[in-house]
Amino acid sequence: MKRILITGGAGFIGSHVVRLFVNQYPDYQIFNLDKLTYAGNLENLEDIQSLKNYTFIKGDITDQGLLEKLFNEYQFDRVIHLAAESHVDRSITDPLAFVNTNIVGTVNLLNTAVAAWSNDFKNKLFYHISTDEVYGSLEGEGFFLEDTPYDPQSPYSASKAGSDHFVRAYANTYKLPVVISNCSNNYGPNQFPEKLLPLCINNIKQNKPLPVYGKGENIRDWLFVIDHARAIDTIFHKGKVGQTYNIGGFNEWKNIDIVKLLCDLMDKKLGRTEGTSRKLITFVKDRAGHDLRYAIDASKLKSELGWTPSLQFEEGLEKTVDWYINNNEWLDHVTSGQYQKYYAKQYTS
Repeated sequence: MKRILITGGAGFIGSHVVRLFVNQYPDYQIFNLDKLTYAGNLENLEDIQSLKNYTFIKGDITDQGLLEKLFNEYQFDRVIHLAAESHVDRSITDPLAFVNTNIVGTVNLLNTAVAAWSNDFKNKLFYHISTDEVYGSLEGEGFFLEDTPYDPQSPYSASKAGSDHFVRAYANTYKLPVVISNCSNNYGPNQFPEKLLPLCINNIKQNKPLPVYGKGENIRDWLFVIDHARAIDTIFHKGKVGQTYNIGGFNEWKNIDIVKLLCDLMDKKLGRTEGTSRKLITFVKDRAGHDLRYAIDASKLKSELGWTPSLQFEEGLEKTVDWYINNNEWLDHVTSGQYQKYYAKQYTS
């Protein structure tokens, strides 16, 4: 039986990965370690919390002593490392929080894994989940490849680049078996409403302004979060140790175009006159150091491991909108902070 530690498993992407592994591999024991910061929400995992092959552990990856205790107690033989601070705006305000979690926390995990597995690395794996933002900004044509030089432009992307470098250094120095993936922008159910799409969905519902940086010309490659979870599953089981895999949706959109598409879809879903929600679009001062374009070439993942996205963007966006409309209670809990009481209700007496 594989005993897999998934860090950050109560977050947006992490919760979808945890659910997939718990449901698809009943003979795996899945341990979800999450600090439950503002972005960690156990309500995301209500449907699996009672399953026998799932264990939740509240804890912080910057706590070295806790990690050593957990590795000793549960004898993990795989790690899927997703825990991270991930919002660029927050990194501009508080860079050290990103250094602490994304770099120090990752090094703590690496140290603990090396110490726990050093006698035998056979059948062990440290899988580190990263972002396409480490590559910097594309000003024109072309795509990010796995060997594209790193050029991070924000405190967030710099912290993730640092963590990637440490993972590769530990593979080289200590022979730790590692794999890394770098993914494009995710969207879908359960995303905390500070990010563009859930923020706009929530604001449209409440007839509030839709803030768009600059002129909305920034371009991103979008991937449905469940397809990202599928890619992680594929890389975990089929990826070659020591390799990096880019994960993308082959799906570039300007921010302003995606917001307009979302407005029209929301008008349709809410029974509003066409064009109503577009009137809410409000251009605001551009983010400091805002990267112009990200675009992932995921052909290596497709050709070597057979993964492709399952949804076209318009279909995924409609599924996302339907989920937020049909899950008002979840959205209300998140925006009010009530979700943070869930752990105390479920896990403490």
